[in-house]
Amino acid sequence: MASWYSVGIALFAAMGTFLFGFDTGIATTTIAHESWIDYMHHPSNGLTGAVVAVYIAGEAVGALGQTFIGDKLGRIRFMQLLCVIVTIGTTIQTASVNIGMFLAGRAIAGVAVGAMVATVPIYLSEISAPNQRGLIGGISGCGISFGTMMSNWVGFACSYAPYGATQWRLPLGIQIPWGVIMFVGLATFMPDSPRQLIRNGKVEAARREFVRVRRDLQSHEAHEEFALMQAQIEFEMAREIKSYREIFTLFGRRAMVSIVVQTGTSLTGINVIQYYQTYLFRSLGIQQKTILALAGVYGTVAFLSNSITTRYLTDQWGRRKMILAGLSGLILTMIYSAVMQHIFQDSENRIGKGFSVLGIYLYVAWYYAMINSTTWLYGAEVLPIALRSKVMGLAAASHFIVNVAVTEAGPSAFANIHENYYYVFVGCTVIFLTIAYFYFPETRRKTLEEIAQAFGDKVVLVDEARIDGEQDILAAQDEENGSISKAENKGQATTSTTSTSPPSHASAS
Repeated sequence: MASWYSVGIALFAAMGTFLFGFDTGIATTTIAHESWIDYMHHPSNGLTGAVVAVYIAGEAVGALGQTFIGDKLGRIRFMQLLCVIVTIGTTIQTASVNIGMFLAGRAIAGVAVGAMVATVPIYLSEISAPNQRGLIGGISGCGISFGTMMSNWVGFACSYAPYGATQWRLPLGIQIPWGVIMFVGLATFMPDSPRQLIRNGKVEAARREFVRVRRDLQSHEAHEEFALMQAQIEFEMAREIKSYREIFTLFGRRAMVSIVVQTGTSLTGINVIQYYQTYLFRSLGIQQKTILALAGVYGTVAFLSNSITTRYLTDQWGRRKMILAGLSGLILTMIYSAVMQHIFQDSENRIGKGFSVLGIYLYVAWYYAMINSTTWLYGAEVLPIALRSKVMGLAAASHFIVNVAVTEAGPSAFANIHENYYYVFVGCTVIFLTIAYFYFPETRRKTLEEIAQAFGDKVVLVDEARIDGEQDILAAQDEENGSISKAENKGQATTSTTSTSPPSHASAS
């Protein structure tokens, strides 16, 4: 069981993904409010689609920005910068007086949350224990689903406000304080990533932070795991990688898996269904108030299913099995949804329409239970430290770029081909499932450094007889517990590796 300290840190960091989920989900109810439609002078289908598209485009820009400055600033400082940007973006959205200003605010907020949703899983994966990483890292996914749920219910509640701008401004304004709160926490008590500190050559700082975040270990266990971690990171960094060509030459399979798992999730159709669920409900003849309530139930189903599997399945069953089972279930539920909507969309059969709504709920429950609990964490943990921020940023960018295409096409696609749009995603998900079956290894209960072995890469061995840094761990633990004010013995673990040459990485399976 993870310590309350680790869970607390994860929950606080998940404010970043909460903002992603809330700001993403709030568009669903905002564009459904008649008061917003009237205030914005009845925007066309293209402009309505742009509310979603510019936001996702901003996310792609933020994710690409992570590849350039994420490592330079470090996990904590980079997330602080994103807190500032998201506060600006949400403030502009709330104060919008026309559709142009609203779209600008969406784009700016998108930049921040696009980088945040990729950085939080990296951060949590780097501070969590191997046997708890599914829970601790998975909390970032729960932040997304919790934000989605809250945005939907807030949108529903505000529909009862007097007709006017308050109905949609208040939900948007609720986002503003969270970026400020997260910034303060990052500046005060949040621990830094020990792995990132080792990468930057700050070994003693890394040792202190490792002891701080890994309170589940005894002194000798902390000493051994830190030494292995340091040896592997330094070994992987022995050869400086200067280009993406080298990344895909040396770590081709690992980079491919990270990018495919993010791109593939976009092609399952989740964002199209999430953004345009109100449109789908309306096509079934459901009234406005009921539509907003159904959107709230949608978010609740997402959060509950996500939380249950994160707690009881991700570490216990494993990432690979969850991804394969998740994709298989999505294929079946999308086919079911398409058939139900085809039969009952233009009928007066209320029971049949209920079965159509059930299809949407089955889809979201299965997606958030199996896919959202896993993919953001999996995409981060398969990468070595030197590439984690760069490739994860590229993977997230690909996720958002594909989303721009499929969501911008959403209103027109549903208007012209109706439920047949589901079959596009069925085909894409079948391809995703095939790739995952043949190329995705299991990462459950392995340290981030041991995962290299699952891809055929070298894992460094440490000669325990030559390690003399245990006093540093003891001193750091004493200092963390408050028993002494300053460690008197300073030392550094001496490691011996199986090779002194630059790493030879296998890119094939």
